[in-house]
Amino acid sequence: MGMTVDMVTKAAKLPNGLRTDLTMPVQTDAKTRPFRRYPELDGKTFLICVGAMKAATSWLYARLSETPGVAVSPLKEVQFFNARFPENGLIDADLLAVKRLAFHIDQSGNPVENLKANPAFRASVDRVRMIYDDDAYFEHFARLAEPETRVLTDITPAYAPIGEDGFRFMRQLCAGQDIAPKILFILRDPVDRLWSHLHFLRQFRAEFDPTRDWAEWLDDPATLARCDYKATIEALERVFPKDVILLLFYETLFDRGFADLCAHLNLSPPDIDKSRRANETRQKRDLPDEAAAAFRAVLDPQYAFCRDRFGGSLPPEWRE
Repeated sequence: MGMTVDMVTKAAKLPNGLRTDLTMPVQTDAKTRPFRRYPELDGKTFLICVGAMKAATSWLYARLSETPGVAVSPLKEVQFFNARFPENGLIDADLLAVKRLAFHIDQSGNPVENLKANPAFRASVDRVRMIYDDDAYFEHFARLAEPETRVLTDITPAYAPIGEDGFRFMRQLCAGQDIAPKILFILRDPVDRLWSHLHFLRQFRAEFDPTRDWAEWLDDPATLARCDYKATIEALERVFPKDVILLLFYETLFDRGFADLCAHLNLSPPDIDKSRRANETRQKRDLPDEAAAAFRAVLDPQYAFCRDRFGGSLPPEWRE
């Protein structure tokens, strides 16, 4: 049976009050949509890390890329599902994909030869195809899979705020393949994570001073959506079986969390330098007392949820 596709326009809120209207295909009869199945993926585990932002996802990507039996995308963040559900987007992920492909095409030398030689170039072509073809998502990973590959990964912290509808689409797409999906969410002390988030934004806005301008972000929906661990976890649990969902803590990830993740995925972790970090926010300033109090007031429901949910398992580094 065929699929009916409508074109709808979604308005995504961007930083500084900017908005972008994204027109995209939406499945109106999703249950009858026969997603293309890729035998190269049969029997493999597919790990999707949905965040949190500034919770060592770049470090995790680097370590998994060193782990035998794991295939990672040359794109550290595929940013596929957040492009389909962009309400809490910080960027236009599809526009970024087009610009990245244009960058590769514009490099010196023969573009065809460059494409053949450069995995990131090929991955950029795949990502642009995902704009208009849902099947291109798993086709990308099928191309990366080798006979010895046991786990494939998509590590995109922008997936955390896509909501229940976004996670349902994620589950539906995964159901079209003979894979074992695993959904990972990494929690970090909420105040520390938000402060790191604001410093990260400074890398893109030279005029932004987090010690001075922090208050403007406490009512920004996209920023607050990334702080809402409760909403992310509860949405995941309404969509996926609990044994599919993996929850780890940033504070213990480097010492034992990564090893625990590898054990859950039946992987042998490589020897790692625990002091190494990836994409760590630089020039981080001390959190002003006024900001700390305001952050804590806004984030108190997250602390309460996590205390109720995890009890004594919460890392001692978390604020009480």
